Amino acid sequence: MRDGAEPGSLRPVKILVVEDQKRLGQFLRQGLTECSYTVSWVGSCAAAEDALCETAFDLVVLDLGLPDGDGLDLLRRWRKNGFNEPVLILSARDGIEDRVKGLDLGADDYLSKPFSLEELLARVRSLVRRHATAKQVVLEHDGLRLDLMKHTVHVDGVPVDLTSREYALLEVFMQNQGRILPRTLISEKIWSSHYDVDTNLLDVYMSRLRAKLEGPHRKPYFKTVRGVGYQMV
Repeated sequence: MRDGAEPGSLRPVKILVVEDQKRLGQFLRQGLTECSYTVSWVGSCAAAEDALCETAFDLVVLDLGLPDGDGLDLLRRWRKNGFNEPVLILSARDGIEDRVKGLDLGADDYLSKPFSLEELLARVRSLVRRHATAKQVVLEHDGLRLDLMKHTVHVDGVPVDLTSREYALLEVFMQNQGRILPRTLISEKIWSSHYDVDTNLLDVYMSRLRAKLEGPHRKPYFKTVRGVGYQMV
């Protein structure tokens, strides 16, 4: 298996590098790309937020000293909003307190500057393997149960028959509970491409999914966020 492939899959691993130093950012992007990872590089908190809204990433390499904010504040917001993918902090702050704070806020690893590319790549490989292994087999939310191994769905213990596309759509939401998911991101996950919003194809599938999961006496599972997409609530 090539370095940049997700364990058990041929899908390339997508990495977001958040680093404001131009030379270092270019160095990281080149080094990771040469290992067959798909890499996006941004240099600010705002650009990182935009990138996560537009694309689903498997791992983030995060610098802390950014021009428009602190990377730790960014990490805190991500975890609060349900972003559960691995985050590797890359920072010149090498004190024990800084490491502890970063890990307590939800970072999966912490690498101090200066560093070797070989060590960073080894840590990236470890995080990707560990996260792939730790993915849940059964996802649950407010009476809704999705079994990834058996490929079944139950609502309050009652089985629900979904088409393969409806099941894939539900899995995206169950893996991102509480997050506002843009239409482009959902379409990329379900159809492996960005579908034109004007086709209303996503709306059709959402309507079918809601009809099967949400009874007349049950609180809705999904919220429509106008101009953006959908959210599992």
